[in-house]
Amino acid sequence: MIEIRLNGYRMTDKVTTHEYLKEKLSLPEYYGNNLDALWDCLSTDFSQKKINIYYSDKIIENLGSYGKLIVKLFREISRENGSIEVNIY
Repeated sequence: MIEIRLNGYRMTDKVTTHEYLKEKLSLPEYYGNNLDALWDCLSTDFSQKKINIYYSDKIIENLGSYGKLIVKLFREISRENGSIEVNIY
């Protein structure tokens, strides 16, 4: 199982956040840099992953309602895709 650590302090705006997620999650080149594309990539990725998100409060502080949607997406993806375990701190 691959363990991925995401740092909420690195998610300062939408562009930076999607670049960071693309790098850390090894998303494909065609990744669309939006939440729909993130969902599509993660919901069809059946490699075993454990994603630990640290400082989720900073994601929300930096991105507001968009940050809340990101956190919600990760919570939901762990229920939708049994290959991905998500822990949010």
